[in-house]
Amino acid sequence: MKKFLKSSLVLLTACTVVLAGCGNNNNANSGNAANGDTGANAGTATNAPAEAPKSDVKIGLVTDVGGVNDKSFNQSAWEALEALKTEAGVEIKYLQSKSNADYEPNLNQFVKGGYNLTWGIGFDLGDALLKVAKENPDANLAIIDSVVDAPNVESVTFAENEGSFLVGVVAGLTTKTNKVGFIGGMESPVIKRFEVGFKAGVEAVNPNATVTITYAGAYDKPDTGKSLAATLYDAGNDIIFPAAGATGNGVFNEAKSRNDAGGTKVWVIGVDKDQSLEFGDDVTLTSMIKRVDEAVKKVSQQVVDGTFKGGTTTVLSLKDNGVGLPETSKANVSAEILAKVDEYKKQIIDGTITVPSE
Repeated sequence: MKKFLKSSLVLLTACTVVLAGCGNNNNANSGNAANGDTGANAGTATNAPAEAPKSDVKIGLVTDVGGVNDKSFNQSAWEALEALKTEAGVEIKYLQSKSNADYEPNLNQFVKGGYNLTWGIGFDLGDALLKVAKENPDANLAIIDSVVDAPNVESVTFAENEGSFLVGVVAGLTTKTNKVGFIGGMESPVIKRFEVGFKAGVEAVNPNATVTITYAGAYDKPDTGKSLAATLYDAGNDIIFPAAGATGNGVFNEAKSRNDAGGTKVWVIGVDKDQSLEFGDDVTLTSMIKRVDEAVKKVSQQVVDGTFKGGTTTVLSLKDNGVGLPETSKANVSAEILAKVDEYKKQIIDGTITVPSE
C-alpha cells in the first residue's frame, strides 16, 4: 500500500509539473498577442475573422463650407466613402473648407498627394475644381452639383426641382395656416431649383397658400437658420423647408423648442438626407432625399474597377430615384396625401408635368 501511494505521489507531481509548463506557455503566447505580436503565434486561431478587403486606391473629398458633419449634403457624401472603405478597402480622407479660399488648395492637396480620385462637394467648388483639373490633366476628379467641362472630371447633378415639388405637395396639403416658408443657403442655380420646385408643388395643390422665400447667405450658420425660422413661425408659417446645409439645423432646433413649449404645432421638411433619423419624426414632416451618397459611391467604385468616365455629366432625377421622399414619411403624412404625391410623381416622370427649374 505504501509503495502504491509513493508511486501515485510521484505520478501526480510529474503531471503537475507538465500542466504548469503548459499553463506558462499559454500565458506567454497570450501576452505576446496582447502586446501586438505578429509572428507565428499570432492569428493562428481557426475561428479568426476574415481580413477586411484592401485596395491601393485613395479617394479624397473636399467639403464646401457646410462641413462634413452638416447632417445633410456633405455628410451624405462622406458616409458613401466610409461605406466604400468597408466594402472595398479603399483609403479615404476629407478636407473641410472653412471658406471659398480653401477650395483650390484643398483639392490640390489630394491631387498632388497622388490620390486616385478627388471629390469636390457642392456647386461652389466648380471654378476651383476646373482650374485644378486643367493644371493636372492626369488626375481624376469628380464634382456634385456642378458641371465642369474637362476630360478628367465626372460631374453629377440632380433634379432637385422635381423632388422639391413633391415635398411642396405635402406641405400644401398639410398646412393648417396656408402659410409655408422656404429658407435657402446661398443663392445659386442649385438652391433655386429647390425653391421654385417647392413653390410650384405647394401652388399645384393649394392655390390659397402663400410661400415665403428667404435666404440665409450661408451654409454653416445654424444660429442664422434658427433666427430666420423664428421670424417665419412668428408670422404664421407652420411648415418650413430649408435647403441650407448646416444652417438648416437651426431651423430644426427652433421648431423643436416651439413644439416642446406646447405652442402651435410646427414642422420642418428635411433636405438631402432622411433628417427624421437625426432630428426625430416629432418635428420632421418629411424629407426631400437627394441621393448624393449613391452618386459618390457609384463614381468612386468606377475608380476601384478601372472604369472611371471623365468628361461625362450625369443628371439624377425622379425617374432614376435620384431624388424623392423616404419611407419614414408615413409617420406624419397621411395615406391620402402620399397617394397624391405618387400621382404627381408619375406625371412628372411621364412628362405630363414639367417642373420649373428657375
